[in-house]
Amino acid sequence: MRYGTLAGVIVAAALAVVLILWLRSPTRMTLSSSLPEARVTLNEQDRVLVLAPHPDDEVLGCGGIIQQAVAMGLPVHIAFLTYGDFYEFSFIVYEKRPVLTARGVEGMGEIRHDEAIAADSVLGVPKDNLSFFGYPDFGTLEMFDAAWGDSPPVRGMLSRATAVPYANAVRPGAPYKGEEVLRDLTDLIRGFRPTKVFVSHPADHHPDHRALYVFTRICLFDLEKEMTPEVYPYLVHYTAWPRPRGYHADKPLAPPGWLSGEIPWGIDPLDPAMARVKLAALRKHRTQYETTPRFLAAFARTNELFGDFPEIQLDVNTPSQSTSENTLGKAAEVGVVEEEPAHLIGIVRRTVKTENDTLVLSLDLTHSLAREVGSSVYLFGYRSDRPFAQMPKLHIELGALSHRVYDKHHEIPWDHIGITRTGRHIDIRVPLEMLGNPQRILTAAKTYAGDIPLDWAAWRVLDVRNATAAKP
Repeated sequence: MRYGTLAGVIVAAALAVVLILWLRSPTRMTLSSSLPEARVTLNEQDRVLVLAPHPDDEVLGCGGIIQQAVAMGLPVHIAFLTYGDFYEFSFIVYEKRPVLTARGVEGMGEIRHDEAIAADSVLGVPKDNLSFFGYPDFGTLEMFDAAWGDSPPVRGMLSRATAVPYANAVRPGAPYKGEEVLRDLTDLIRGFRPTKVFVSHPADHHPDHRALYVFTRICLFDLEKEMTPEVYPYLVHYTAWPRPRGYHADKPLAPPGWLSGEIPWGIDPLDPAMARVKLAALRKHRTQYETTPRFLAAFARTNELFGDFPEIQLDVNTPSQSTSENTLGKAAEVGVVEEEPAHLIGIVRRTVKTENDTLVLSLDLTHSLAREVGSSVYLFGYRSDRPFAQMPKLHIELGALSHRVYDKHHEIPWDHIGITRTGRHIDIRVPLEMLGNPQRILTAAKTYAGDIPLDWAAWRVLDVRNATAAKP
């Protein structure tokens, strides 16, 4: 998504604000009725790395874990993907006026940088244990999707920057390109050597949160011969979650309903004193707390929540693997959607399998695609013996009657990709050769109306090393 005029920038900012406010607003949905029994525990040999998309996410997802690690005297490092300089609504509340100039936006980024230092000091983490990368707030998923190799860098929608503009960042001037994020994460992880990594969740509805997860996964795939830290994703943005809003230090934090059955969750218990410290740290993120205090305070509970999707193992003898997305929070049966108009098309089920050196991915939607509603499917190949920047990254855009295929930002012929539709059901067949004969595939899907997202299917990792004979 690129905008060349001030009007376009304002429209982009308005859309992003609407999305964030929607994610933080309460609506009816089903929550899990019970807490997971598994515990996330730290031991005296642990080295704890917390990766946060924006300042405040480290406290929301890991404020209790950080307190425990500090109390045990463990090495703790916190790294921020962005300076959080794009949440225009919070800037209006904080500054009592719009902030649209590049200098003003960077100034708000510096404020959020300082808020993170203050908040993490409350948790016991000193400034020297924090890293700020400075990539574009609300632009990092676009970087992952398309900004690799010879592709142009992403441009910040409000800052208009194409490289890290902050002098106190890890690498000022680093271009807004996917390989630059991988470089920073690799340098950090290789230097710190964590045993446990806490990172944003692949099912999170905020694009920067999904982006940081997949960047981290690729980095750890590259480093898996050197180290294999345990990975604990935390969820922040999910429609109508958590509930109830506000500070409830006596209530548990339970996963959203459908996710409770898809993910092996674990909890980290918090006592009332820890919940109070977590709330005090959240309040140090003043620009955010003044805007949505009940949303932020809702994460100071009796526990924190961590869990990840397992890799999907595909081989020649394995039948298709399906996931029940149902992210709209409605009936799981295809085509049964209560109280939603037809244009709010969601993803109910995603199925994957391999056949004769071909990946077959199927989507079941709540309704057939309409003229104003499209769907995108992402299929990115990974091999340990080839730089990820050089691997194919297919983006299949589906409209009501037509489709296009891109590899990064280049449109490519789709002659070898088979796409068939039967009402709400879509089958996509992609030869594995078009994905670079991968060992793993990262895949996601979404539906949207214009630039407005409607539904997301989480990033999943497919292990296809046994799906075909090994190929160079």
